[in-house]
Amino acid sequence: MGFDEEWGRLRAAATARVDSGVPVEPAPRVREPENAADVDAGAAREAVLERLADFRSRAVLVPLDERGGLWTAELGGLDWICAFSGLETLARFAEARGEAEREWPYRRIVGARLLDEVIPALDFPCGVALDVAGPRGIVFPPVRGLVPDGAALDGDGRKEQA
Repeated sequence: MGFDEEWGRLRAAATARVDSGVPVEPAPRVREPENAADVDAGAAREAVLERLADFRSRAVLVPLDERGGLWTAELGGLDWICAFSGLETLARFAEARGEAEREWPYRRIVGARLLDEVIPALDFPCGVALDVAGPRGIVFPPVRGLVPDGAALDGDGRKEQA
C-alpha cells in the first residue's frame, strides 16, 4: 500500500473516532492495488469536491499574526493561510505548537472569500490549510479549479514564487 492510501485509511479511522466520540478499532489494512486501474479515482475526486464545497460555504477561523494580518505558515516552498473549522480545532493547533497558553486572535471568514478574493489579492502564491492539526485536515493549493485562474500556479496569470 502506498503512502497516500495508508494516510487516507488512517485519517478515515481517526475521523470515525472523533465523529463518534467512542474509540473505534482501526480500519483493517487494505490490499494494495495491483495497478493504478484498481484505484477508484472518481470516488477520491468526489470526496475532495465535497470537502471543497463544504469549505467554500462555511465560515472559518483564521488566526491573526502580530501585525493583524492573516496568519500563514510556509511549507514545501509555498505559503498557506491556516484556517480552522471551529474553536476546538484552533485550540488543538495551538496545543500542537505548544502555544495553548497565549491568546490567539482570529477573524471569521467564509471559505469562498478566502479562495476567491483573499488569495488573488496577495502578491505571492498561497493556499489554504484547513484544520491542519486534526484528523480531518486538508489543504487547498492555489491551482485552477480551487482559486481563480489569475491566482493559480497552473493558470494563465500564474503568480511567480519569490
